[in-house]
Amino acid sequence: MCDICVMNAVKERMLSRRQFFSVSAAAGAAAAVGTVTAPPALADGHASVEDMTHTYDADFPTYFGAPGIEMEQKFNFAENGFNLMQLSVNEHTGTHIDAPLHFSADGNAVDEIPVSTLVAPLCVIDIAAKAEADPDAQVTPDDVKAWMASHGDIPDNACVAMHSGWGEKTATDSYRGFDGEKMHFPGFHIEATQMLIEETGAQSMAVDTLSLDHGPSADFVTHYAWLPSGRFGIENIANLGSVPAAGATLVIGAPKHRGGTGGPARIFAMV
Repeated sequence: MCDICVMNAVKERMLSRRQFFSVSAAAGAAAAVGTVTAPPALADGHASVEDMTHTYDADFPTYFGAPGIEMEQKFNFAENGFNLMQLSVNEHTGTHIDAPLHFSADGNAVDEIPVSTLVAPLCVIDIAAKAEADPDAQVTPDDVKAWMASHGDIPDNACVAMHSGWGEKTATDSYRGFDGEKMHFPGFHIEATQMLIEETGAQSMAVDTLSLDHGPSADFVTHYAWLPSGRFGIENIANLGSVPAAGATLVIGAPKHRGGTGGPARIFAMV
């Protein structure tokens, strides 16, 4: 190709790029003055964002009682010019995901959870009053029905969360409620779990305690019903008392390590 041909071709490409950026800039300006319609989720907006994740360290309570995380500083700023920690983490530590694989032979691993289920309408069932009187309290079908009577049907893809008030106890022995033989904390009753599976389109459930099953459970019947159905769980969720019973949107930052049975997650609610 001749030199002049090359120069003309370059000019044409430059012009095309200028036209592209001119159109993009015009669209941005139009959006700024409201002449371009924003997607509905952005147009509706949210009044606030609530952090639903506990900050955890080696002292955060775990189901088995052993520390769930170890941190070793490999590099520090004074000597190396940067900081870097090496972590060793139990997948089921702090605010975390239970993937279907956690309680099934071949369910989805945490990296296989459909991303469409990680943004979910949040439905908060409040059993704090009865949990205060009985640490072994459970979410029952009557609790689910009462929520629906007040707020309507549970939306498809919803995360149904149990608010027991246990999130305020993480710094105390009451969070595990271990009496030397069994633990004592609230969870989902199997009949409520089956109701959610059979009668709703909910895809996740969350608890502000150490387990989807209540503390004294020896058979993990809720885990074995919920997770093999292809749904996932969230344990140790925080701040359920700071969000409405209905109307918030939960954004679940699930980890994505291949083949994982779960893992710590950063979760927040748009209210």
